[in-house]
Amino acid sequence: MGGRGFRADDRPPVRFIDDEELAYVVGRAREVHDFWHVLTGCHTNVFGEIALKALEFVQTGLPMAGLAVAGAQFRLGQEDRRLLWQVYLPWAARTGLRCADLVSIYYEKHFEEDLDELRRRWRITPAPPPPIHLAPSAARG
Repeated sequence: MGGRGFRADDRPPVRFIDDEELAYVVGRAREVHDFWHVLTGCHTNVFGEIALKALEFVQTGLPMAGLAVAGAQFRLGQEDRRLLWQVYLPWAARTGLRCADLVSIYYEKHFEEDLDELRRRWRITPAPPPPIHLAPSAARG
């Protein structure tokens, strides 16, 4: 995650949830989302976030993840939206159905392990490379 310049513990604390256990679960879900960026290779721009939210929806079934995909796709241009539907959403569905239960992994125990080995073990197929105009060197969104 250091390559992207973020750390899970840099996130602001969960607000508006009075139940301590529920606040922990929500906070942990946000941390896990960041780990998934690294594991899948999804960029942190809008395109990568939509693809990752689609995988999250397949993995968790949480309506908010599906709604995020449904709504956020309209922030993309027509050609990018076509690419999302033809390439990235099918990738998210295949990977989400095939890979290990990513919510229940204790990621901190695996920080020193090789990323490619973790992907193999957890059956994660990295996301296809982003379109050139959205590649990490071109997009910082």
